[in-house]
Amino acid sequence: MPEITIEPPILDIRDVSYRIGERLILDRICWQLNKGEHWVIIGPNGAGKTSLLRIACGYIWANAGGKIYRNGQALVDLRELRESIGWVTIALTNQIPPGEIVTRTVVSGKFAQVGLRQYAGQKLQDADFAQAKRYLAEMGCAGVANQEFGTLSQGEKQRVLISRALMARPLLLVLDEPCAGLDPGGRELLLESIQDLAKLQRQMGLVLVTQHIEEIMPVFDNVLALARGRIIETGPTRKVISPQLIQRLYGVSTSIQHAAGRYWMICE
Repeated sequence: MPEITIEPPILDIRDVSYRIGERLILDRICWQLNKGEHWVIIGPNGAGKTSLLRIACGYIWANAGGKIYRNGQALVDLRELRESIGWVTIALTNQIPPGEIVTRTVVSGKFAQVGLRQYAGQKLQDADFAQAKRYLAEMGCAGVANQEFGTLSQGEKQRVLISRALMARPLLLVLDEPCAGLDPGGRELLLESIQDLAKLQRQMGLVLVTQHIEEIMPVFDNVLALARGRIIETGPTRKVISPQLIQRLYGVSTSIQHAAGRYWMICE
C-alpha cells in the first residue's frame, strides 16, 4: 500500500500568551488550523481576536510564553510566511490610492504593494491583469474593474481587497471584521461573496473575525470563541453557537434561531 502523507497544520498554537505592560492580552491559547479549514473567531471588543492572529501570522511575538508551529515548523522565514497569508482589514481601504484603477489595485497584491508601482526588472504581465479580473468576477465585482478605487462603495472596496489578497495565492486568508461599517445590503453581498469564495478556493484556509453570529455563513464550520484573552469554547459551529455562549461572551440573555444555514440572535 502507498504511504499516506499527513500534512501538518497551517497553524499549531500551543499555550501562547501575550502581554502589553502589566496587561495579559492572551492567556495560554491553544488552537490548530488545518489546510482548507474555515474558522470564525468570535468575541467582544478587547477579547484578543486580532492579537491572536497577528501572533499566529508573525506580525508580533508571543512575549509571555508558548510555542507556535507554522506548517509543522517552529522557526520559519516570516517574510515568506506573510507572503502566504492574505490579510484583509477595513483599515487598508484608507491606504489604497483613491485614483487607482481597480484592476491595478488587485494586481498590486501579487507584489505586496499598496499602490501598484513598476520597478526596474519587474514586468507587469497581461496575465496578471486577466487573473485580477477573474478574481473580481468571483467576488461579484466584474463591473467595477475599470473604476477608480475611491469611487467604490465600502462593500465594493472590501470585495476588491479580498480579490487583491487572492493575487498572492495565499495558503490562508484572514478577514478581520470585513463587515464593519457596511449597510445591511452591502453586508449581505459581501457575505454571499465570501461564501462563494470558500467553495471555490477549497484548499485555502479561511478565518473570519467578527462579533456578530449572523455573519457566520454556512461554509464556516468551526468556531473559536474568545473573551478576556482566553478561549471560552472551540469546536464545530453547530455545537459551539448557543444562548449560553452569547451570555458568556456578551452578558445578554438571548435565544438563537437557526435559519437558511445561519444564526440569528433574538434578545429576550
